[in-house]
Amino acid sequence: MTDAKSKISETVKSNDVVLFMKGTRDMPQCGFSSRVAGVLNFMGVEYSDVNVLADEDIRQGIKDYSDWPTIPQLYVKGEFVGGCDIITEMTLSGELDTLFEQNEVSYDKAAADKIREANA
Repeated sequence: MTDAKSKISETVKSNDVVLFMKGTRDMPQCGFSSRVAGVLNFMGVEYSDVNVLADEDIRQGIKDYSDWPTIPQLYVKGEFVGGCDIITEMTLSGELDTLFEQNEVSYDKAAADKIREANA
């Protein structure tokens, strides 16, 4: 598990935005992962996707690393942000926009506004 923790740490620290998910950005394997990847994709965020289904050590390791029991998990600039419910709430409230702006992560503001309009 130490190897998995090192791999996770390196991935989180070497990418501005990382989504640990079931499946990939192009083929999510669960609804929650699909929702978060869909938000990031629609907003045009550049991110690294890590398929936890491809490696059991990473699948368990990410839960231990963050002390968070569920997947997906989003990291921005090395910091754990949250899972599906938190990302959904942050998107709808505009907090995700603020987080991206504070961390100089490029995203499409108009797309973020469209998500909020569609869910108003």
